[in-house]
Amino acid sequence: MLDALIPAFLRPESASVQAAKVDAIFIGLLLISSAIVLLVVGLVATFAIRYRRGSSAKRGEMPTIVSREFEVGWTAATLFIFVFIFWWAASVEIGAFSPPKDAIEIHVVGKQWMWKTQGPSGTREINELHVPVGAPVRLLLTSQDVIHSFYVPAFRLKRDALPYQQTETWFQATKTGTYHLLCTEYCGTDHSRMVGRIIVMEPQDYAQWLTRQPERDGLAELGERLFSERGCSGCHNAGSKVHAPSLAGIWGQSVPLEGGRTATVDEAYVRDSILQPERDVVAGYEPIMPSYEGKLSDGEIQALTAYIRHGTDRFDLIGSLNLAPAQNICAPGQTPPESAPNQSLRSPAMVPGAPASGDTPP
Repeated sequence: MLDALIPAFLRPESASVQAAKVDAIFIGLLLISSAIVLLVVGLVATFAIRYRRGSSAKRGEMPTIVSREFEVGWTAATLFIFVFIFWWAASVEIGAFSPPKDAIEIHVVGKQWMWKTQGPSGTREINELHVPVGAPVRLLLTSQDVIHSFYVPAFRLKRDALPYQQTETWFQATKTGTYHLLCTEYCGTDHSRMVGRIIVMEPQDYAQWLTRQPERDGLAELGERLFSERGCSGCHNAGSKVHAPSLAGIWGQSVPLEGGRTATVDEAYVRDSILQPERDVVAGYEPIMPSYEGKLSDGEIQALTAYIRHGTDRFDLIGSLNLAPAQNICAPGQTPPESAPNQSLRSPAMVPGAPASGDTPP
């Protein structure tokens, strides 16, 4: 609604739910600031003309109502406007940390000088991310070396990817197309070349694209193998001779720690437990777990985290898109029928807002 107040040629590309909210805040701040500037300039001009030297305007002490009630009034109004703007902007920012429960989970690793992504079905990409339109997407970010910043201008989305930490954000694209992905944190010699693209597709086109990707195990399956190869199962499996807490069904639970503290088992807790096991020791257990810092890559930590969270249950991403029977797709290796020409899909050109299906635009 507020977008109509600014001509289309002055508005940047907007392609997500979050972008509409950020733009509304920007336009609201612009209107409030303009109103205040006009009021102040108008009063200054009025008083300068009315009380100029030599004018016949009456001068003297101001009425009590002006010196007291007016002063209290404009001070209270200013405070109210400040609180309202703070609440409005903070509610949007806080919402970035609360993705919907049915969001597609994408793991992102920043590395000099590329973005590596992996979806729940095991699909991996470099400097690209394919997502369906209208579906919430949760991003779990980390860095393999220095600080990077995942920035998609059309989504008004920016979140730092930090080494040895995990951050998260989410978005929901509102229209198909191809959108710039940039790193906005200076990260070294080729920082300016650390670019990519987000390709937003119709759900049926996205499902077709998924089936054409090489068959790979998902993060949870990879994590299950690592859990055994790295010796985790020797301590944390049921029946182990080592006195270590079981990890079955622990995700999202509150666990008691030594010293009377508690912690919720989430991505950050699991990462800290792997890299700094003596930091948060579960009550009743000895701090005997070795640190895996330098022994596991960020991708392996993400895989172990996915295994602890999901177990070995495979996530049916295509099934979650709720495609109608007429939109069902070919199995990998099959030839699309003549009645479905849209299944001959190619990646679009790197043009903001370019079509995400069909022929690549010139």
